[in-house]
Amino acid sequence: MDDGRPTLVLGTTNGGKLRELAELLEPLGINCRSLAGEPGAVVVEETGTSFAENAALKASTQARAIGDWVLAEDSGLVVDALGGSPGVYSARFSGPAANDASNNSLLLERLAGHRAADRNAHYACHAALADSSGSIVATSAGTCAGRIAVAPSGAGGFGYDPLFVVPEYHRTFGELAPCVKAVISHRARALRAIIPAILLHLRPVRSGPPSTDAR
Repeated sequence: MDDGRPTLVLGTTNGGKLRELAELLEPLGINCRSLAGEPGAVVVEETGTSFAENAALKASTQARAIGDWVLAEDSGLVVDALGGSPGVYSARFSGPAANDASNNSLLLERLAGHRAADRNAHYACHAALADSSGSIVATSAGTCAGRIAVAPSGAGGFGYDPLFVVPEYHRTFGELAPCVKAVISHRARALRAIIPAILLHLRPVRSGPPSTDAR
């Protein structure tokens, strides 16, 4: 139902990412919908060599295909001891049939024998906002530093969250409450940085009491 609020298509079918993005945007008066079931949506091959390139590619391609505003992001885990891997291959780290369990298992295997001091890592996220013509009108980035645990802990989040320890909290993303992750995560930081551009271009309808101007 059209409630008069602007709509932004979130360029993802990942349920975890969609929830995080929608929860941050809903209070701003912006309706969000995902690519799932979106007429005209296409499969975008992530051929970029960086998170920024992939985010822009996904936003631009989907916006042209759908004919609407699209906010896309590309994010992943960067592990120092692995030379920056899995990086842009985070979602498919363990191969074409990769899932969270197989990716986490391979990560632990690759880091076997590394001391805690050698398990530093960070999550990175780049976001891009495209208009209906596919032009990128704004970009942003966010990171969250941490280290990789020796075993998964916590059932929250998704991806590598059960292995990603945030030193300040002595907990993994999988153990932290969603409200905490919504403040400190790489994705939340990238989205907060691009919110001014979203508000500028989509101009949400602000609710409030009717005008009493008696001119």
